[in-house]
Amino acid sequence: MLGHPTSPQLPHPSRRLLLGYAAGSALLTATAAAVPGAQAAAQAAPSRSAFASADTPDRPPMPGDAQAAAAIRAEYLHSWYGYTAHAWGYDELRPLSGGHNDFFADGHSFGLSMVEALDTLYLMGCDRELASARSWVEDNLDPTQDVDIHVFEAIIRLVGGLVAGYLTTRSDSLLGRAQEFADRLLPAFTSSPTGIPYTHVNLRTGQVRGHEVALAEAGTNIMEFGALSALLGDPRYYDAAMRAYRAVLSRRSSLDLLGTTIDAEKGRWVDDHSTAPNPPVDSFYEYLWGGGRLLGDGELTHWYHTLTRAVLAHQSDRRDGHPWYHTVDASTGARTGPTHQSELAAFYAGLLGKGGDVPRGAAYFDSWTAVLDRYPVLPETIDYTDLSVVDQGSQLRPEYANSAFDLWRLTGDARYKQAMWRWFDRLRTHLRVPGGYTVADEVTPTSVRLDDLTPGYWFAENLKYAWLVFSRTPRFDYRNGVLSTEGKVLAGAL
Repeated sequence: MLGHPTSPQLPHPSRRLLLGYAAGSALLTATAAAVPGAQAAAQAAPSRSAFASADTPDRPPMPGDAQAAAAIRAEYLHSWYGYTAHAWGYDELRPLSGGHNDFFADGHSFGLSMVEALDTLYLMGCDRELASARSWVEDNLDPTQDVDIHVFEAIIRLVGGLVAGYLTTRSDSLLGRAQEFADRLLPAFTSSPTGIPYTHVNLRTGQVRGHEVALAEAGTNIMEFGALSALLGDPRYYDAAMRAYRAVLSRRSSLDLLGTTIDAEKGRWVDDHSTAPNPPVDSFYEYLWGGGRLLGDGELTHWYHTLTRAVLAHQSDRRDGHPWYHTVDASTGARTGPTHQSELAAFYAGLLGKGGDVPRGAAYFDSWTAVLDRYPVLPETIDYTDLSVVDQGSQLRPEYANSAFDLWRLTGDARYKQAMWRWFDRLRTHLRVPGGYTVADEVTPTSVRLDDLTPGYWFAENLKYAWLVFSRTPRFDYRNGVLSTEGKVLAGAL
């Protein structure tokens, strides 16, 4: 764990030098070469294929761990080379058109996919690719752009990515960039009369805007800011994050439930419905547990258990033997809203497990497996009463894989490894294109219609979880490692 920010005790674990880890890279290369058809599979670009019906869901045969790890690494590099060929220096790749996308604001790029990829490239032993990405970030990433930036996304992606990049490379330049970004984001917190951060801040001027704040945006910052405070011996970041948490927690209902959106200036709920674990509240709960684990902060852990007991008591539902979570009025517990569940909520299976309730986590994971039984890839939103699609897109989300990794790490149960391989195989079959991987515009039980975007988080999360399950890499501490909501390794890089 990271030391408490007020008395930093950040460990510097012994590890192989970044670019001197030739043995691991050689092993991976040799493994890939030994897999029949591995190189051909890495180059092939399958179009959508027929999907087994829901009555007989496909269960692809499990390869050996080394073979699986080689395939996962090959697909990651297939995506990476698509990005480097067509979108180098830009935030995100459009793999079908060969174009690029600015994530935060048109005309402003931060090389987001490179920042997102730093620790994944390290874990996968892609040292040459890591050296190139690190060099670009160190030389070109500009935290002083005159642009209003989304605070939540900047913290989990840019600050988190740079901190994880530092922890895997020990580049002081990356840590300095993380500090500069955090300093330019702090006015969103310090300008707020309640401490709940505004949604946007101008990086150059410090001007803030956006006082109606989704719950996740109010609290998904303690892990990155706490880690940064510990690394720098500067409590300002940790203190800002904790002030925001306390401001929200002090406004919970008598049922210990929280609303969805809060006014950062007035401290009043704009939307007082509890929608956990759906967005836009999801990672608020995740960071209570994660912050407690990373920082050794018992207050955060206590808050996690308090709120989780309330969610389980008032929002649990069950359909066809599977648990789900419905929306309620935070003050009364009365049920409100439709029976919708977002794929983003699939992370909750792993969180429940990490929080000490493996049976509930396993059961909720099975709920999402039932959805994957019905569709080629997981759709964005379903109606859990009949598993029909509400939002037909599929945005290359990593939450199901995140939970598979978490539950596998907790239990060692091979069924989570099987689930991970099946999920990976589906993505490879349906969302792989010659230029990388792309989101889908429409998912039905029998087909997938492709869109044209590789989100930056693809390089941070999806295949990292799969790689960690199958590779048993010596570059990660499986016992003590801690990942952020964006899959960044904030503790446990070896």
